[in-house]
Amino acid sequence: MKMMWMLAFTLLPVLAITYISWHIWCLLPLSWIWKTIAIVLIAGSFLLMFAGIWRSTDRMPMPLAITVYEIGTSSIFILLYLFMLFLVLDLGRLLRIVSRTLLYNNGWTAGGIALLMFGLFLYGHLHYKHKYREEMTITSEKVTKPIKLVMMSDLHLGYHNRRDELHRWVDMINAEHPDLILIAGDIIDGSMRPLKEQKMHEEFQRLNAPVYACLGNHEYYSGEPGAQLFYKDAGIHLLQDSAVIVGDLGIIGRDDRTNQHRKSLGKIMELATQHLPLNTKYTILLDHQPYHLEQAERHHVDFQFSGHTHHGQVWPISWITDAIYECSFGAYKRGHTNYYISSGLGIWGGMFRIGTRSEYVVVTIQH
Repeated sequence: MKMMWMLAFTLLPVLAITYISWHIWCLLPLSWIWKTIAIVLIAGSFLLMFAGIWRSTDRMPMPLAITVYEIGTSSIFILLYLFMLFLVLDLGRLLRIVSRTLLYNNGWTAGGIALLMFGLFLYGHLHYKHKYREEMTITSEKVTKPIKLVMMSDLHLGYHNRRDELHRWVDMINAEHPDLILIAGDIIDGSMRPLKEQKMHEEFQRLNAPVYACLGNHEYYSGEPGAQLFYKDAGIHLLQDSAVIVGDLGIIGRDDRTNQHRKSLGKIMELATQHLPLNTKYTILLDHQPYHLEQAERHHVDFQFSGHTHHGQVWPISWITDAIYECSFGAYKRGHTNYYISSGLGIWGGMFRIGTRSEYVVVTIQH
């Protein structure tokens, strides 16, 4: 199954680039030399993405690594929208709505497409930079006084979300004056190098409330031992198949499902209740990937917070995440268990949000 997904991930973009390149070759009213240069740039920008995946960027000077990462990971989203646009235009041709002359040696069409892509992705970038504040109020007899939590997931700190961006996020969170901060994994994007060189752990130390977090799949991609050390240096309390009592709250953190040997939720609860009074506390489960939501309900968890999906990052990938997960974004409820699946504060790869949003969640639990 994993091999099939890898083949699909590699083959489908190659087919899409071939399709886009053919259209661009037909569309540009230029000599074959300039057309070739344009197509080489398109293919090359996509190939740069693999430099980040294969961690070749770790061997580059930092400015070059940042440039390669941002161009490579941005290109896949731009190519997606070019593919969809040309598909619509081809459909229009088949239905005799779009004239053939619009798609062959037409500088006006080429210029219009370029302006459309520029405008769309400028909007997507600005929309990503704006962080939505989602507010929730929950009533429970298990708490004796109001507790204010800031919850977030998927910071993806690395070559694109750098220390200056993290500094802004920390200021934003501190302005909420929370009692507790919870992070549902993927603090790290893929490489530890930018976090170490930019000393990003120092920014977490500025947070004015205790921080508890679980691991995400990207902590495993970056190297779990290094990720654990970063959490420790940052002052983040890592919950890895473990639980802790904080006032009226029982916080449970699952290891990421990337670790196929992680404990079941039932086993975690069983072991935790042997020495912690979880049954009398308002329980919050941090589980990065929102699979099998019924498990939290079955084990009488009061609230589950997850991330991972990014809600697809851009439309129409959000339709795919909606099809894969029982809930891929937002508030949800099963029985007496409340859920929130976050689209993430940060983002993987190209910094665009189209049809989705970047967010943090402010939850007040009161009696």
